[in-house]
Amino acid sequence: MLDHAGAAAAAGLNTLGRSPRMPVLFVGHGSPMNAIEDNEFRQAWQALGQEFGTTYPRPQLILCISAHWLTRGWQLTAMAQPKTIHDFGGFPQALFDQQYPAPGAPAIASQIADGIAQPRLGLDTQEWGLDHGTWSVLKPMFPEADIPVVQLSMDYGRPPAEHFALGRQLNALRERGVLVVGSGNIVHNLRALRREAGAGQAYPWAIEFDARTAALLEQGTLAELAEFQQLGEVAQLAHPTYDHYLPLLYAAGAADPGEKLRFFNDRFQAASIAMRSVVWG
Repeated sequence: MLDHAGAAAAAGLNTLGRSPRMPVLFVGHGSPMNAIEDNEFRQAWQALGQEFGTTYPRPQLILCISAHWLTRGWQLTAMAQPKTIHDFGGFPQALFDQQYPAPGAPAIASQIADGIAQPRLGLDTQEWGLDHGTWSVLKPMFPEADIPVVQLSMDYGRPPAEHFALGRQLNALRERGVLVVGSGNIVHNLRALRREAGAGQAYPWAIEFDARTAALLEQGTLAELAEFQQLGEVAQLAHPTYDHYLPLLYAAGAADPGEKLRFFNDRFQAASIAMRSVVWG
């Protein structure tokens, strides 16, 4: 059941019409190069995008929670034309040349913020935009860049359970044509990268953490995802910092316990990045 705050967040979206219930996505985005390389991960993103308008309704708005926007408090992008942010270094010029000129949605961002009482969501009208956690996966899915996109930041200083709780308040937005997308990685340890490793190769601790997380997802015990730090050393190895794990909590919060899900891209990149991705609904 939806909480009152989540229902209020949806009810206030008078700019959006009601729609069939949207799915929820968690996308493992991995290396920024996945945005331009013709590999299995990008191909899966392209195939998923083609399901919108057929298997799934076409979104009226995409709300993305990326691992790459960390703030004090929470913020929503609220500019009319969010810039494409190239928040990385050491990659080919072809990656820096990428643009994703999707429009923003200032009025809708304001309405979403007004509908969520706790925590308060601020509105960012000029600082941020669409970072590579967002555009690297949305560009293959929705290459026309004609669906408005709003990003939600994450307050890294707050405990994981609060991120899941905020995700719960996004659940009702699914009734108003909003596609909620979490973009991070279930395992993300850049210190342990082995670039020569194939997609089926990974460290034992990476395989274990990915498998434990997948089991919770399949069981529908979604709130337990916020307790990942209780796994101790395995969790520390999987996430020396857990910015890439937190987007999963938002997506899982926006899903319903017991809701049908399917995995895709359930392989690894460079041995220490799990690309496992999830579609609920």
